[in-house]
Amino acid sequence: MPPPSLTPTSADALLFDLGRVVLDIDFNRTLACWAGHAGCEPAQLIGRFSPDDAYKRHERGEISDAEFFAALRASLGIDVTDAQFLEGWNAIFAGEMPEIAALLARAARRLPLYAFSNTNRAHEAHFSRAFAQVLGHFRKMFLSSTIGLRKPDAAAYDHVVKEIGVPAGRIVFFDDVMENIEGARARGLQAVHVTSTRDVADALTALGI
Repeated sequence: MPPPSLTPTSADALLFDLGRVVLDIDFNRTLACWAGHAGCEPAQLIGRFSPDDAYKRHERGEISDAEFFAALRASLGIDVTDAQFLEGWNAIFAGEMPEIAALLARAARRLPLYAFSNTNRAHEAHFSRAFAQVLGHFRKMFLSSTIGLRKPDAAAYDHVVKEIGVPAGRIVFFDDVMENIEGARARGLQAVHVTSTRDVADALTALGI
């Protein structure tokens, strides 16, 4: 259900997370790739991976891919090359979310669309090529590795709102992570928690799109 506040006159811009909102991601694909190169079972890696300090620094663009992969090599306890880590890292992208391309095309005819994602330079290089067509609906993409700020930090939302140039309350933000939804609402944005593409479709309908 979209928030009851959404009406055909309540938005001047739409802001979309990428992972599990626009692009389908499956971390099991990443683990399977790494495990294959390491000669172990994916289950052995699941408990060793966490969004630790190196992960967050990588997403803020503070460390390089090579530095991040070195940290992964230590935390996962596997001896694979940077190229093999990169292969698995990019294997996370499983395609576009169902029907999202048509919804974005429809929305873009009415309002400017923007993307706001916690990501990293390696993923950016990959998805900007692999999914260029669907990402072409966005007027601008705000990526944590470029702006140096991550959701759900308040400064990240404030930066994006300032760059878009409309009041926070006139921006509708779509994200699949509740922590990011709460962070957005705390900074004055309208926010839609996305559990499936249907949530996006229902919100657009409420907005008269």
